[in-house]
Amino acid sequence: MAHDTALNALESRWPAAVAVLAIGGLYMALPASLAVGPRWLQLLLISLLLVPTIVTHRRGQHRSNRILGHLLAGLITVFMIWSLALLILALPQHAEPPMILLRSAAALWLTNVLVFAYWYWRLDAGGPHGRAQRSAPDTGAFLFPQMAWTPQRPPHPAGHDPAPTWTPRFVDYLFLAFNTSTAFSPTDTPVLSRWAKVLTMIQSLISLAVIVLLAARAVNIL
Repeated sequence: MAHDTALNALESRWPAAVAVLAIGGLYMALPASLAVGPRWLQLLLISLLLVPTIVTHRRGQHRSNRILGHLLAGLITVFMIWSLALLILALPQHAEPPMILLRSAAALWLTNVLVFAYWYWRLDAGGPHGRAQRSAPDTGAFLFPQMAWTPQRPPHPAGHDPAPTWTPRFVDYLFLAFNTSTAFSPTDTPVLSRWAKVLTMIQSLISLAVIVLLAARAVNIL
């Protein structure tokens, strides 16, 4: 139990929780025509999943925490894809004023960054708990620059914990997701796993679609 407590203390989960709540807030900023049900529905469902996710983490129930985290990631992804499809359908119909559509596209672009940052954080090297347990920094789906020079855990006397190696936090995955949405590539972080390559391609495709929609609407406005 003491070992699990020490592992949990290595990474704070509040940045990921804030990001997920921000996704719910961005969804509430969308017009009703681009929302699936009431605009408060996603934030309510996020809150209902987030509370047991936090509780299972505090109690050291890592398997349950991982399942709840994946359910939460799936939920915000479904809502984002659905709203993006509604946005694409709304453009030729001119159902919403141009400025509303521009703000909605910008909100969905930012949502795309946060959603995929959460996915990367949840999946890479077994998630935050798995990353805390690994002994080598190069066993994940992404090779961050710090991993290229971070040494292996040095030998240590019996009864003493080994020196920790560098491990990515949520903000590192947020930076990765932001670069993928702006440059359409992970820039300085090589993608090693096939599932991660697929996810980054999907994120880049969504970002490109939203940017094209923004540009097309801006041209029409001008």
